Amino acid sequence: MQWETVIGLEIHAQLATQSKIFSGSATTFGAEPNTQASLIDLGMPGVLPVLNEEAVKMAVKFGLAIDAEIGRKSVFARKNYFYPDLPKGYQISQYELPIVGKGHLDITLEDGTVKRIGITRAHLEEDAGKSLHEDFHGMSGIDLNRAGTPLLEIVSEPDIRSAKEAVAYVKAIHALVRYLGICDGNMNEGSLRCDCNVSVRPKGQAEFGTRAEIKNVNSFRFIEKAINHEVQRQIELIEDGGKVIQETRLYDPNKDQTRSMRGKEEANDYRYFPDPDLLPVVIEQDFLDTVRATLPELPQQKRERFQAEFGLSAYDASVLSASREMADYFEKVAGICGDAKLAANWVMVELASLLNKSDLEIEQSPVSAEQLGGMILRIKDNTISGKIAKMVFEAMANGEGTADQIIEAKGLKQVTDSGAIESMLNEVLAANAEQVEQYRASDEAKRGKMFGFFVGQAMKASKGKANPQQVNELLKKKLEG
Repeated sequence: MQWETVIGLEIHAQLATQSKIFSGSATTFGAEPNTQASLIDLGMPGVLPVLNEEAVKMAVKFGLAIDAEIGRKSVFARKNYFYPDLPKGYQISQYELPIVGKGHLDITLEDGTVKRIGITRAHLEEDAGKSLHEDFHGMSGIDLNRAGTPLLEIVSEPDIRSAKEAVAYVKAIHALVRYLGICDGNMNEGSLRCDCNVSVRPKGQAEFGTRAEIKNVNSFRFIEKAINHEVQRQIELIEDGGKVIQETRLYDPNKDQTRSMRGKEEANDYRYFPDPDLLPVVIEQDFLDTVRATLPELPQQKRERFQAEFGLSAYDASVLSASREMADYFEKVAGICGDAKLAANWVMVELASLLNKSDLEIEQSPVSAEQLGGMILRIKDNTISGKIAKMVFEAMANGEGTADQIIEAKGLKQVTDSGAIESMLNEVLAANAEQVEQYRASDEAKRGKMFGFFVGQAMKASKGKANPQQVNELLKKKLEG
């Protein structure tokens, strides 16, 4: 039997506010346990939550960016459940009236096709604390620093049909929230987490299969692996005559498998009701207009502009606009050197390789956009060749100065004096007289291969400093002569 996978994702993005959603406590990552938990976060009797306006602005900003309906009146609800890291015994979330309604996001798949993923809703809520199981000798510790941290939960429609599509969607959300400046997207620190709802059904069947939810997956690689494992598990279970149970599962990256955590709750298990301590949030048109005016150029718009303005391919434009920082870096380089295609090649190949090897983000690059742009100018004005440029780039990465300083200090200036090149070629041909005779006696096919030998000898003789184009032109004349 052929199976179809159906996936819906719930992404929790931690909003980049300086204080929590209902209290003035800080949200700084990595603080000592329980040093950023106020009486409100601890759920002490008599304390009242006060909504952080900045969190509302950020949620609305996201809604506008995905072309969603903005809830002009949204309501906070209490989601009741018991867990040791939830001091109040309930989480303040939104249920029937979320702040962001239906919207959509377009994703680009590996084959270049664009697919639209529906977004059901995005609602504001507070995070819970964290249970710590190490170093407590059979007991658990509770850190309430995260309790009350503002989250935007983004719920997709079940429009995703493979693990690769799921990763493309999460990457698109990740890029978008960083472009908007509403979330730092740091998955290692839990700033962006994903719950994957996965089910399978026979191809052609309209009804959905029973889904299992994989909780809190925090890397693109693990999202793909967790979904693929869960799909395989469900197919094998059904084909062996079993039934998929609706439940919550955890992904174990060490064993590359999902395991059961608990039976899946329904909404009525949480006994949602409007929080009596918080008034409904009413959004006026003026507020919407003010937030709309702060929207930056979004990833899709930037991609389209890069193609139209710089003549880049769809693939190159997509890679260079993957993050706001990457796009800004590329535009700065292109602006300095005046050659977008050359700038794109250097950013996507040499720079990307350097960052990858050193495990650095673009904003930590040891070669600044100004340095790279300056070096490309030296390629364009024939001061250095592409080959020497790689040596200069490496030296810049090692902190040896600007391209001009390195070229001067190491004597790397390209030889463009045709008289000097001609003299050097005469010596090379004289030293390889036998090969010259063979070349002249050969047919076109053999000559092509042998020509590379002479170019190599010439570049070796000039220590890579001779202008390659001039070497090729003059060498051809001399050999044909």
